[in-house]
Amino acid sequence: MKGLVLERPGVLAIRDIEVPGTLEPGPDEVRIDIRTVGICGSDVHYYEHGRIGDFVVNEPMILGHEASGVVDAVGKNVTHLAPGDRVCMEPGIPNFSSVQTLQGHYNLDPAVRFWATPPVHGCLTPQVVHPATLTYKMPDSVSFAEGALVEPLAVGVYAVDQARIHPGDIAVVTGAGTIGLLLVFAAIAGGCAEVIVSDVAQEKLALIADLPEVTVVDARSGKLAEVVAERTAGNGADVFFECSGSTRPYETMIDLVRPGGTIVLVGMPAEKVQLDVVALQVKEITVTGTFRYANVWDRALKLLGSGKIKPGPLFSGTYDFADSVAAFERAAEHRPQDVKLQINMPATAGS
Repeated sequence: MKGLVLERPGVLAIRDIEVPGTLEPGPDEVRIDIRTVGICGSDVHYYEHGRIGDFVVNEPMILGHEASGVVDAVGKNVTHLAPGDRVCMEPGIPNFSSVQTLQGHYNLDPAVRFWATPPVHGCLTPQVVHPATLTYKMPDSVSFAEGALVEPLAVGVYAVDQARIHPGDIAVVTGAGTIGLLLVFAAIAGGCAEVIVSDVAQEKLALIADLPEVTVVDARSGKLAEVVAERTAGNGADVFFECSGSTRPYETMIDLVRPGGTIVLVGMPAEKVQLDVVALQVKEITVTGTFRYANVWDRALKLLGSGKIKPGPLFSGTYDFADSVAAFERAAEHRPQDVKLQINMPATAGS
C-alpha cells in the first residue's frame, strides 16, 4: 500500500510499501478509509532522530497514529459499526488476554502494538484494518480534524483521572504543547477552578490566555513560584502536571505543591532527574507517572462532542497527503506558534 514512509532519520517518502497482514477485516475488525491524521511529537522525533529510547527505527516505517476516518467494511461479529460511519481509532492494540489488560491497564501491556512505534507501521496510508473494540463512532458535531485530536486529548483526560481532581482545585501545568494545552481543557472540564500554565512560548500561551479559568506565566521570567503563591494564598497548588519533558520543573515542583497535593508526570525527560524524597515525605505529596492512556477514549470523545472543549485555536495547519513531506519539514522547524499540524488523506469512493 502507499504510505508516508520514514526511510531513515531525516528522510521521508510517499511510496508503496509492503506491510504485514491483509486489508480484509477479520470477524472482530473493521476496515477504515483514513481521512485525517495528526502529526505527533513522537512522529517528529522519529523523523529527526530515528529512535525514542529503546524504540529504534531499523526498517522503513509508515508514520502516524492520531487518526479519524470512515468505516469501509466490517467483520461478521461487528454490530456497533457499519460502513459509512465516521470514526476515530485508539491506536494501541494490546494482547487482550494479558495480565495488564485483564487488570484494566492495557496501556501497560508489554506486548501492545502501537501505531508508528517500531516495528509497527502507522496510519498515514489510505486504509487500515483495526479492532472494532478500539474504533469509536464520532458524534455528528465532531469533525475529522477534531476526531484526529482525540488521541492526544485522551492523554490529558487520563492524566486528569490520575490526579483525582476535586471541584475547585487549582492546578499548575508546565509545558503548553499539544498535550499540555489539551490537558488544560481536560482539567477545567474535570473541575479545576483555575489552571496556571507555564511555557517559554508566548505564542502558545496566547491561545488559551483568554479563558477565564487560565492564568499564563512566561517561563523565561522565572516567576511561576510567585504566581502560584499569589493565586493560592501561599498554600501551593493542589495538582502539578509536568508536560514539558524538560528537567527544569523538577527543581521546583515540590515547592509549588501544597501538603497532601499531587504531582502527575506526563512529559518524558530525556535524562534522569533528581527528586528530594524527604520533601515529598514531609509534605505527603503523591507522585505518579502516566503512560499514554487507558479506559478514557470514549469520555475524551464525548467531551469534544459536548462542546465543553473548543480546540479550534490549536489547529495550526493542514496539508494534503501529497504534501506530507513538507508538513513534516515544517513540524521539524518547531515554530513557536505551531501546536497541531494535520494531514488530510484523499477521500475514496463511498467515503
